[in-house]
Amino acid sequence: MSESILNTLSESLRARVAQIRLLIFDVDGVLTDGSLYYGHDGREYKVFHSRDGHGMKMLRQGGVEIGIITARNSPAVAHRMANLGLTHVYQGALEKLPAYEDLLRKLDLRPEQVAYVGDDVVDLPVMTRVGCAIAVADAHPDVVRRAHWRTTAPGGRGAARDACELILRVQGRYDELLQRYLAPGVA
Repeated sequence: MSESILNTLSESLRARVAQIRLLIFDVDGVLTDGSLYYGHDGREYKVFHSRDGHGMKMLRQGGVEIGIITARNSPAVAHRMANLGLTHVYQGALEKLPAYEDLLRKLDLRPEQVAYVGDDVVDLPVMTRVGCAIAVADAHPDVVRRAHWRTTAPGGRGAARDACELILRVQGRYDELLQRYLAPGVA
């Protein structure tokens, strides 16, 4: 997300994003491009973007929790989320609302402190209950219509990074985190 995009945000959106303490992602179509790959042995394969993962790490360093709610069960998702150090992972959540409500209870948060990134109509039950609903660039039109903000990147190709940077920039944490990479002696 560029600084010029940040300058176009409404005060209303900035106020929503300033309150976010938890960002929840769907997986297929958000953290991946939505394609389902199967090997000859029936194994499922998924492709995740490395910059999305790093954005998620930066967001956690910035003090925002991350949750995953997906309708599918996938060892690839479990592996990737463990690799990122994420513990709030709900797989097989055909109805996403109970997982969302469980996260609110566990983390003692109010809906206005939560953002959700989705791409399809199965995400609407949660998206319509959070403080900031985010649609990926290539989301279904009904999802886009109900979102507070839309990423510039499509699902699986930087959309998660866009959402993470939106929060970090609005909350004034991005530049501080970036300095860790610019400081002498940091690889």
